[in-house]
Amino acid sequence: MTNPTAAMLVIGDEILSGRTHDTNTHFLAQELTKHGIRLSEARVVPDDHDRIVAAVRALSESFDTVFTSGGIGPTHDDITAEAVAAAMGRRIGVRDDARAILQAHYDATGQVLNEARLRMARIPEGAELIDNPISAAPGFTLGNVHVMAGVPAIFQAMLAAVLAQMTCGDPILSQSIRIDRGEGDIAGDLAAIATDYPDLSLGSYPFHIDGAYGTNIVVRGSDGARIDAAMTRLAGLLAGIDT
Repeated sequence: MTNPTAAMLVIGDEILSGRTHDTNTHFLAQELTKHGIRLSEARVVPDDHDRIVAAVRALSESFDTVFTSGGIGPTHDDITAEAVAAAMGRRIGVRDDARAILQAHYDATGQVLNEARLRMARIPEGAELIDNPISAAPGFTLGNVHVMAGVPAIFQAMLAAVLAQMTCGDPILSQSIRIDRGEGDIAGDLAAIATDYPDLSLGSYPFHIDGAYGTNIVVRGSDGARIDAAMTRLAGLLAGIDT
């Protein structure tokens, strides 16, 4: 079974300025791995309509699924919904079902559904709503693009709802081994192993501790037996170095 591919688009000036730390991409990568979906690319773009449109179009055409975070709130710079609608060639406006969700939420909390909050009911034509059990304002799915909030707790809740409806692949497994040599000493052997196991991903992650160089090798894939075989080869490489 071929594992589906995905991309992440993080939207917001606050991410690029360093004011806000993006944790959503890290969380998404972990969850997709559990569900057998390969996160193949991640981008960060500012609150700029044209940049968002271009990124959504490019990622939507290149990957099976696109996840976005940020820019669907009530303020003037929350322009993600409009930009995604433009990218997908759809009209956008306040939708009755989204308005009803917000109205019920604000009535229950004793607040007013003012014009600013009503912006969060603007949904592109043909989109399906994504439930938001925390603050009510829904995300939405349009084509293969899932548009979600930037607040981590809300993003995580929305992601759970989306993943429950998705076709997933075989879980992506991983094993790792530490080799106390620099990458340059083992690069040739690693290349040979990678060539023999093209269905697996071999990642090489160097470290430097107390003046000594080493490398952590991580093998990832969906076939446990193939991973075991590659790890046996790596253990043999390690044994050769030790001797």
